Amino acid sequence: MRDSHSVTYFLKTLLSNYDKEKFNILLISNNKIEDKTFDFFKKLVDKTINIFEKNDIEAINIIRGYEIDIIFDLMGVTSDHRLGLFKNRLAPVQISWCGYCNTTGLNQMDFIIADPNLVYKKEMNLYSEKIVFLPNIWNCHSGFNFKRIENPPPYLKNKYITFGSFNNFRKINDDVVSVWSEILRKIQNSKLILKASDSASTKMLLNKFKQHGVCDSIEFITYKKNFEDHMNLYHKIDVALDTFPYNGVTTSFEAIWMGVPVLTMKGYNFNSRCGESINANIDLNNFIADNDKDYILKALKLSQNYELLYETRKKLFDQAISSPLFDEINFRKNFFDLITNIYKKKYN
Repeated sequence: MRDSHSVTYFLKTLLSNYDKEKFNILLISNNKIEDKTFDFFKKLVDKTINIFEKNDIEAINIIRGYEIDIIFDLMGVTSDHRLGLFKNRLAPVQISWCGYCNTTGLNQMDFIIADPNLVYKKEMNLYSEKIVFLPNIWNCHSGFNFKRIENPPPYLKNKYITFGSFNNFRKINDDVVSVWSEILRKIQNSKLILKASDSASTKMLLNKFKQHGVCDSIEFITYKKNFEDHMNLYHKIDVALDTFPYNGVTTSFEAIWMGVPVLTMKGYNFNSRCGESINANIDLNNFIADNDKDYILKALKLSQNYELLYETRKKLFDQAISSPLFDEINFRKNFFDLITNIYKKKYN
C-alpha cells in the first residue's frame, strides 16, 4: 500500500467501520514501503502481514497458515502483482475486486465483483470468474479529508469552455487524441488541460496532438506531489473528458467530488464501462456518449448551452455525496451482504 494510491480510497470505505464481531480481516501487503497509509489501515483491521520479501512458496505457506475462508485480489495484472499466488489456491473462495476492472483469466479466481452496468448477462461466459453483482455500483469512494467548496464554472470568468483530463497518459490512445482534437477544432477558443505523468510521455503526446494542429489549445500541467494542489486543478475545468476504451475510475470520482461532470463513452466490457457506471449512478446519463461522433456532439452542445452546464454542475455538487458513488454506509452493507451470501453457499 502506498500513500494516496487510488485503491486505498475504495478500501477505506469497507474497512473504516465494518462489523468486527462478524468479520475477521487480515490485510496482506506486497509493498516494500510501510508508510503512513499502511499504518492507517493497520489500525482498522485485525491483522496485517507483508509478503514483499517472501518468494511465492514462502508467501503461499504463510497465507495458507491463516486458514482464510475468503481472499480478495486487489491488483489483477497491474503493478507489482502476485497473481500467481492465487493460481495455487490460497483460500477456498478467491475473489477479484477493485484494482483491476477485468477478468484475471484464472480458473482459480472464483468470483469477480461487478454491477449491472458493467457486465451484461450474455457476456458472463467471457469471464473466467463467476460474475457477482452489487446492486448499484461496484466501487464506492471514501471521499477526502478536506471541505468541499462549490466553485463557479471557469467559463464565467474565461468566456470560453475548458475541458480537462487527469488520466494516466497511457490511456490517451490515437482515437482519444483524434476525438479530443476534433472537439477543440469545432469549439472556438476551447481549451484542454492535461496533467503530465512524466516528461517522456508528455513529449510523445504533444507530438500526437501536433499532427492534428491543436497544440495551441492544450495546456500541460506538471505533476503535483501535494494532493490538495492536484485536486484544486479541477477548479480550472468546466468538463472532464474521459478516456476510452480504458476509462478513468479514480479521476472520475475525483472530478465529481469537486463538482465537475465527466463526459464518457459506452464500452464493450468491464473496464470500458466504468465511466458509464459512474455516470449512471449519479444521473449523468446525458454525459454518456454512444460513439465517437456522439461524444463530439455532446461536447459541442455543452459549449453552446452554458445554462445547462451550470445547472448540471450545481446538481452534481449538491447530490454527489448522497449518491452511490460516495454513500459508504449503503455500499458497505451491500458489499458485506454479498460476501456473507457467498460464504453461506460455500460453507453451509
